[in-house]
Amino acid sequence: MPGYTVSGNNALTTKHSSEQQRNIELITIYEISKLLGSSLDLSKTLRAILNLLSVNLKAWRGLICLEEDDGELGLVAVSGVSPELLTQERYQVGEGLTGRIFKSGMPIVAPDVSKEPLFLNRWGTMDDSKDRAVAFIGVPIKAAQATLGVLSFMRLMDDRAKHSFDHDVLFLTMVANLIGQTVRLYRSINAERKQLLEEKRMLKKELQRRYSIDNVIGSSKAMQEVFAEVHQSAPSRSTVLLRGESGTGKEVIARAIHFLSTRKDGPFIKLNCAALSESLLESELFGHEKGAFTGAHAGRKGRFELAHGGTLFLDEIGDISPAFQAKLLRVLQEREFERVGGTQPIKVNVRLITATNRDLEQAVTKGDFRADLYYRINVVSIFIPPLRERREDIPLLVEHFLERFNRENKRNIRISPDAMSKFRECNWPGNVRELENCIERTATMVQSDLIDEADLSCMHSKCMGQLLHFRPAAGMPVTMITPVSEADSDDAKLPEHENDTPVRHAPATERERLIWALEQCGWVQAKAARLLNISARQMGYALMKHNIEVKKF
Repeated sequence: MPGYTVSGNNALTTKHSSEQQRNIELITIYEISKLLGSSLDLSKTLRAILNLLSVNLKAWRGLICLEEDDGELGLVAVSGVSPELLTQERYQVGEGLTGRIFKSGMPIVAPDVSKEPLFLNRWGTMDDSKDRAVAFIGVPIKAAQATLGVLSFMRLMDDRAKHSFDHDVLFLTMVANLIGQTVRLYRSINAERKQLLEEKRMLKKELQRRYSIDNVIGSSKAMQEVFAEVHQSAPSRSTVLLRGESGTGKEVIARAIHFLSTRKDGPFIKLNCAALSESLLESELFGHEKGAFTGAHAGRKGRFELAHGGTLFLDEIGDISPAFQAKLLRVLQEREFERVGGTQPIKVNVRLITATNRDLEQAVTKGDFRADLYYRINVVSIFIPPLRERREDIPLLVEHFLERFNRENKRNIRISPDAMSKFRECNWPGNVRELENCIERTATMVQSDLIDEADLSCMHSKCMGQLLHFRPAAGMPVTMITPVSEADSDDAKLPEHENDTPVRHAPATERERLIWALEQCGWVQAKAARLLNISARQMGYALMKHNIEVKKF
């Protein structure tokens, strides 16, 4: 009894293979072992194996089927027929010769498929063989005693009576076992990868559910860390210092801390310290009595009193004067104060949240900010990253601002992938606030319902925000270049950098700014573009627009 099922009228006798054929088979096994370890793309690897077997075994057509999740057999690799069959051909367990091999786990040989009723002829084999006999050889693909699929070949037969298939079945079984081990390993790795991805997705979902803030958009790792710090610090009574560039959303974060705290039912009072003079700031924070100064016709509560039982948010805390810093420090230490013009001490229960875009440590070193006040407000410090350091959040923000614009203006404006790509590339020196303004400006001026790359101001050198800011070299403070008024001297200076080399203010007009930047950078366009925080292409457009000839040295 042979070790496989022979389907047909006559069982064929077995012949020994020639030495030459054995050498070919040995080389084939070696090449297959190299293919199996060459790629993680299973389908690509199996196609390469079929092509190799087709040449070395002189097979006419071949296929590899593997069990799918639904229990049926699906084609994963074919040779000698159209690759389109991969998406079309499927076999039920027990259906045809292929299904029978999978069900029984035993090889099947059909010396002449024209005489085999189980042969399905789905590929038009009978029509394409041109009256030549076609033999079918199929073996199960196994691993750890489990049948995973089927490897089969069809061969055009010139001499039906003298051919033996014993050696073919033995050789294909060896190949199928190698394939089976690889498929098993691949599926094991794939299952582990899916499990890890699912665990990661669930963890991310849990973190977003646990650490999310209303009205704050940010799925990036940097913002998720901010959200976690907000949730961690909100329930306590600790003073919080929010650090970050202008426009990063420090006020929104401050509101989130308040509404996540036990003081959420109390008032949230805010004040921008940089917007008021010292005398007005004192009156706004501490209040005043009637007649305390000219125009004080009635007494008035200050922000500290109004925030009693709640949260007081002081924005731009780094811009208050040294004299007022001392007054504020006393209030923070004793939790009491007097109104302007009053003598009665007033005690308050207020949680303080402050924010600044200044380098307070450098200000303390220079003596511009009191060290004792710095330690009072810097209890819990949360850094809000600039938009350029969380670019994955930009598409979410763009869609949010565009959706709000459409809702408020009854429009249906969309954004093209090219325009979105430009938004992601921009450094956004004004951060989220600048992005919001850019979306509103572009959506207002666009004439169609689609914002394309050509509709963006930066593509026409009209984005003044880019020319008003630049990002200096590492270790230098970020400085805003402000226009020079007629009253300003030509020798007006920007804040000096660490090397104590003075840098002149950039002129007011766009043309003069470009020339100024080129002069600062020795007429090197790339450096000048970086100084103005624009791309080299935008720099080139601007130079052509203003007919500026670049000097050569």
